[in-house]
Amino acid sequence: MIRSSVAGAVGGLVMGAVTALIAVAFAPAAAATTPVTIDPGPPASVQLEALARVPDGLPQLRATLADLAARGQFNGAVVVARGDRLLLREAYGLADVTTGQRLTPDDRFRLASVSKQFTSAAILRLQDEGRLSTRDAVCRWISPCPDGWEDIRLNHLLSHTSGLPDLMDRPGWGDRRVTPATLDELTRETEQYRPGSVPGTRADYNNAGYNLLAAVVERVSGEPFESYLQTTFFTPLGMTNTGSDADDQGHGIVLGHNGGMVPGPVANVSIIAGAGALYSTLDDMLVWERALHGGQVLSEAGYREMIADHAPVDQGLPEGARPRGWGYGLFTSDLGSGAVPPFSAWQIYHTGSWAGFRNMVSYLPSDDVTVVVLTNNYHQRDAVFLITQQAMAEAIGAPFPTGLQQ
Repeated sequence: MIRSSVAGAVGGLVMGAVTALIAVAFAPAAAATTPVTIDPGPPASVQLEALARVPDGLPQLRATLADLAARGQFNGAVVVARGDRLLLREAYGLADVTTGQRLTPDDRFRLASVSKQFTSAAILRLQDEGRLSTRDAVCRWISPCPDGWEDIRLNHLLSHTSGLPDLMDRPGWGDRRVTPATLDELTRETEQYRPGSVPGTRADYNNAGYNLLAAVVERVSGEPFESYLQTTFFTPLGMTNTGSDADDQGHGIVLGHNGGMVPGPVANVSIIAGAGALYSTLDDMLVWERALHGGQVLSEAGYREMIADHAPVDQGLPEGARPRGWGYGLFTSDLGSGAVPPFSAWQIYHTGSWAGFRNMVSYLPSDDVTVVVLTNNYHQRDAVFLITQQAMAEAIGAPFPTGLQQ
């Protein structure tokens, strides 16, 4: 499954030679690249039947998860695959504390910010088709051009470097958080703000930028954002349990919880339609990861641009924080170095948290390992991160982590 360009990129990045990747990422986009054709396939559950299942795979992780679940410290689902071997696919705890319903590996979870990689893939797919460029001024697609937006480009939105204030940083966030909105309404609201820094000079995590990108997808494709994702990615890949809940229809998503399994707040993901509104399952996310990193979703150039580090010197991180590469809807970092004991594992990943859910999806290119951890308990951040690294370590034969560096 591993893409040859990924292996090359890993070697270069581990050695510190990122110049080639950056040159590719920041070169002027070609007018069009031959897009990858996704041949319609069977549902994800059927596709994964072809994987060789290892019944007793990852025994240390299995024991750890069972222990955490028994002590009420983990509530969620985990899948781990290496190459064509399925090492673990299990669920632990409750789908709904009010009914006592148990979680299963087939349950649907809110992806929260893990959704961003689908938005960036949509933009890059449109670039592959020659319909836009990531170097386009945002005002090519959103007009009239708001005051101060002249220098903002799509790549700034993709890399969180636009300088625009995020949703949570604006007056009235409490009301906006619980009030449904359309993409057009969200766009009009964002147009009222000027960049607080010169575009491209500072990285600040930004949901509003990804809502704008979803609006651009609509204007370029002529389709509703959710329909574009469905017809371009989900249906061809057989991801029958993935979609958007921006319409607030529930879609069979399990209940989100906080703390000691208290039902979470109203989701209202309409306000993060392009940044965090998707839901999915373990199987669908494993199919997506294999397709994305295996060359089935984007052209070679598009994929390399997606995983390249676009961060300026100022990453907006607190002092002492571990630096990371800012891709498009993805981050890159040697996450294994943050475990105790540490191990080397340069990963392509993203986390997600919203309304009672906490997730992490990570891919280790050097060993073709995918880990998906989906939970319906918001207050499991450290557990989710540690479980992901424990899975990575055991899958590649590294010492099993027992904690995280502070």
